[in-house]
Amino acid sequence: MQTRFDWLLAGLLLACIPATTSAAPLEAYGQLPSLDQFTISPDGTHIAYVTNVEGKRAVLINSLVEGKPVAAITVGDQKLRDLTWSDNDNLIMTMSVTHAPLGAMGPRQEFYLAQTYRLSDRRSIALLQHGTSAMNIITRLPEIRRYKGQTQVFLNGITFNSGQAIRTLFQVDMATGDSAPIEFGTRIAHGWVIDGDGALIARTLYDEDQQTWGIQIANRGAWVTVATAPAPIETPVIQGISQSGNALYVSVPQDGGYIAKQLSMPDGKWSPAPDNIDGSADAILDPATRRVIGMVSIGTNTEYVFLDPANQTAWDGLVRAFPGENVDLISWSDDRKQVVVRVDGKRDGASFYLVDLNTHKASFLGPVYQGIEPADVADVKLISYTAADGTKIPAYLTLPSGKDPKNLPLIVVPHGGPAARDTAEFDWISQALASRGYAVLQPEFRGSDGFGWKHMAAGFGEWGRKMQSDLADGVRYLASQGTVDPKRVCIVGGSYGGYAALAGATLPSDRGIYRCAVSDSGVSDPRSMLKWIQDRYRSADSQTMRYWNRFMGVTTPDDPKLQEISPLAHVADASIPILLIHGKDDTVVPIAESEQMAAALTAAGKPVTFVKLDREDHWLSSAETRQRMLAETVKFLEANNPP
Repeated sequence: MQTRFDWLLAGLLLACIPATTSAAPLEAYGQLPSLDQFTISPDGTHIAYVTNVEGKRAVLINSLVEGKPVAAITVGDQKLRDLTWSDNDNLIMTMSVTHAPLGAMGPRQEFYLAQTYRLSDRRSIALLQHGTSAMNIITRLPEIRRYKGQTQVFLNGITFNSGQAIRTLFQVDMATGDSAPIEFGTRIAHGWVIDGDGALIARTLYDEDQQTWGIQIANRGAWVTVATAPAPIETPVIQGISQSGNALYVSVPQDGGYIAKQLSMPDGKWSPAPDNIDGSADAILDPATRRVIGMVSIGTNTEYVFLDPANQTAWDGLVRAFPGENVDLISWSDDRKQVVVRVDGKRDGASFYLVDLNTHKASFLGPVYQGIEPADVADVKLISYTAADGTKIPAYLTLPSGKDPKNLPLIVVPHGGPAARDTAEFDWISQALASRGYAVLQPEFRGSDGFGWKHMAAGFGEWGRKMQSDLADGVRYLASQGTVDPKRVCIVGGSYGGYAALAGATLPSDRGIYRCAVSDSGVSDPRSMLKWIQDRYRSADSQTMRYWNRFMGVTTPDDPKLQEISPLAHVADASIPILLIHGKDDTVVPIAESEQMAAALTAAGKPVTFVKLDREDHWLSSAETRQRMLAETVKFLEANNPP
């Protein structure tokens, strides 16, 4: 049985819009999620989420007992990155700002801050407010531990010692907001593992000079190193603490991927992890004890595997309520009986539900995007094609609704990363393009994550080479099937995908494939990008530099091979219209990458349009600029590749 909560519909924003026979307006796809970041209080009595109230972003808190809203917190233009309850009274909000470090000269960065909203007295308190010895920023999401009725909140922050910034672990008094450092890091020690009772049980090391990773465990008040390993790029990852509390599960990189190992405490002995601990998956943590109770992995759909058969039975029963759809766990109460899930599929579109495992009822909370009905969501399917060298390339194909899948115009949308991946879940760009009549191909080219280590490693040294030709091979495959018209193909990408779009417009190997290209925050010149990273990290041999060098197949920004894969170096070969879009506050790919490309194309007399987004970061975090990006993209595509 499904019911709607009237208090979610009472004039806020969740009134249903009748289904229409035409596609939703473009701005509906470009809006920020109408509902986002649901989190349930530990006792399951309150739910908080992000939404829009009278056109402004806000955090709403609703009582599940009384069935009504009890608090609203205006967020406005602030970039809210995370919501989580520390206890039944305190809601912690993590936000970010783009700023130069301490007002100094140098590249702007994205800084994260935390504050708590106390429900009992409607008071907001900023966390990590210190004097000059520490910054008020956090370097990872807050960690909450609840033990014997007491709540402890731990924040990773920064303190200064003789002018040097040091990672520091703080503990926060939630009654006052006051915090105190409880563990200072070192040059190489800057990550901590905290048990369910708030005890520090391990910490991680990374020595940039030696390119080694290590782990220490707490033993009688001292840190004892129990393992070190070479780690020039990939490092082992601590997945979590075993249910018994006597071991850590660690994903360890090895040839062919990651394997799971178990580190016993306090003796520091290694052994194979249990068979149901997957080294390539993410751990599911008990919301109360913070210990590992299962694993989650993303394949064609998201798969949840719980260690306790009873938990698995409960989850499988929940999933069966949404047949044929992808179900993601978003939040749950400490007793794991009140569960918020996101459901993606043709029946529900992209929606949130609250599931009560006591009553076995699912309550509809609302659509992720207001104004987009299930009928407005195009079908997405996972396909596979063979690249020129025989490599199998998985890809997601989105086909426009109501059209015969024959001879369609195509938009290739490569993802960022490049070590990232797409999924079959609702993708606002792909769905928006499909709603305008385009087929959309999202290739999981070699170098993509999520399809095994071998697939990712096949991309090393192939930036602008086989990673690029994998995209064109996807076009050829769809054309051979009669699905698309090979003369009506454009490419649209962001970040690394933006580079791929520029490469598709300029590199000789892609000549004749595309009619137009859109680059959102893309790299135009690998050489200048590497030099920027080198300056940012003040090192020619940092872990980050080694990561990018490996994909580009070089060891230095001065390697002449970079010219071969540089769109900037091939502007004379550009023969199709190019749209450049870039946020002025981008701290991942500097806007200079698009500025230099626009200047070079203009000087060469090539068709180029450049859209600069004020106060926008790498992720299109604001609704206004996100909608503008989508509007400019669709206008450009319709002019150069009419659907």
